[in-house]
Amino acid sequence: MTPKYIFVVGGVMSSVGKGVASASIGKILQSRGYKVANIKCDMYVNIDAGTIRPAEHGEVFVGEDGVEADQDLGNYERFTDQVCTRDNYVTTGQVYQEVIKRERNLEYKGEDVEVVPDIPNEIIRRIKACQKKNQSEITIVEFGGTVGEYQLLLFLEAARMLKWKEPKNVFFILVSYLPTPSLLGEQKSKPTQYAVRTLNSAGISPDFILCRADRPVSDSIKNTISTVCSLDKERIISAPDVYSIYDVLINFEEENLGSIILKAIGLKTKKKDLIDWNKFSNKVKNIKEEVTIGIVGKYFNFKSCRDTYISVIESINHSAWWHNRKPNIVWLDSEKYENNPEELKELDKMDGIIVPGGFGKRGTEGMIMAADYAFQKKIPYFGLCLGMQIMTIAFARRILNTKDANSTELAPNTKNPVISTMEEQKKLIKEKSYGGTMRLGACPAKLKEKSLSCKAYGVKEISERHRHRYEFNNDYREILEKNGLRIAGVNPERNLVEIVEAENHPWMVGVQFHPEFKSRPLEPHPLFKDFIKASIKKQKA
Repeated sequence: MTPKYIFVVGGVMSSVGKGVASASIGKILQSRGYKVANIKCDMYVNIDAGTIRPAEHGEVFVGEDGVEADQDLGNYERFTDQVCTRDNYVTTGQVYQEVIKRERNLEYKGEDVEVVPDIPNEIIRRIKACQKKNQSEITIVEFGGTVGEYQLLLFLEAARMLKWKEPKNVFFILVSYLPTPSLLGEQKSKPTQYAVRTLNSAGISPDFILCRADRPVSDSIKNTISTVCSLDKERIISAPDVYSIYDVLINFEEENLGSIILKAIGLKTKKKDLIDWNKFSNKVKNIKEEVTIGIVGKYFNFKSCRDTYISVIESINHSAWWHNRKPNIVWLDSEKYENNPEELKELDKMDGIIVPGGFGKRGTEGMIMAADYAFQKKIPYFGLCLGMQIMTIAFARRILNTKDANSTELAPNTKNPVISTMEEQKKLIKEKSYGGTMRLGACPAKLKEKSLSCKAYGVKEISERHRHRYEFNNDYREILEKNGLRIAGVNPERNLVEIVEAENHPWMVGVQFHPEFKSRPLEPHPLFKDFIKASIKKQKA
């Protein structure tokens, strides 16, 4: 069949759920039997998200091929099970870089290179390349930001040009917020009407409008938007706040969005299959008992903890729900432990704690103190990337009886670098070559039989995604192993330590990779499932 393209753009304001909406639509169309691919287009001139602070832009999601991308690729994977790579991610920086490279290589055959049409053409080329690679019947392209932003113009122009060339294959969804001023108590559609007019000024008319709001959209509001925006009422979809992001597609299907989209884009409506998803959604709403998980980190004083650690949070959710527990996540700022060790006693209230990934020295001494406290008090501990290194340092300090054990990232001159700079990274750091140069993407590991990790996975060989420059120092491997730090997983190609476990502890595991990127709502990650299981056991005890 001829490929179809659906562009998802935002109106009024950002961060209203375009990514979740795009992922939900992808899942709905998948459930109708169509092959779907999702693409995220970001406006910034960065080549990728790897050099942007997570506290400012949100989590850096790592794809199977090592792409450092926007967090929305995580939503696409969690909802649709597609494996995202660099083809699913486009930035202004990538586009300009490619156009300039082609100009330098005389690939434009001596013609002058112009912003229009050459930049939009490169955007279109990338969208088409993703569709071809995935052999997708429907490709959903999400634009970051909102229609009123200057930096979005070239992406809108690309979408307009593609619509002009393939009018029967290109469609637009506007995700727009309907505010309810507290003093009035009434939804207002004027901002959305203005967003539609702004989109019109770029030569584009929306085929559907998803009305984000704190409550369902009334029929009268739908009638107003329908009249003013020249759009059938059935194509104006109510998208109120819901219990969890996984209820979004359930809500869309209640509005019959899947059938409406397929009818509009000229495809047959096949029998839908969302039985498992509906069961999952209903189960989540009815869970009463809680499990309390503390996240010990340092990116809590910025705009959103949720955006910074979104994959970790969702992985906790998936596994807690799997065990019929409602997750109660508590944010624990590691810096306060450095100032007042008495604060560590709050960890006693946790059923389990996680130390997630991160960079830089700030707050790490507090994390080391938390890891040591968890070891002493037998509190289930899960260390992710930096959290594995923190666990190793805490263990080494106890075994070596020295506070000097450290990482060369945190203390370059330490005499006991139990975590050290990877050999190939030394030159890159010296040359300040930071973008896209870490150990990135999927790498294999062999698991030690009878280890906690091997039992959790149920297999002896795994593949997980990485993002780091520092690694367990094998010079300390023998002494740490002899004293109770189990090396539970090793990369067979380079003999790199991937998983460590504390032998004299119910459940204390550190992984050099990021398992949170591969957890799914209907299939939680094995290590997160086992961690939550151990946390529930501790709670009962």
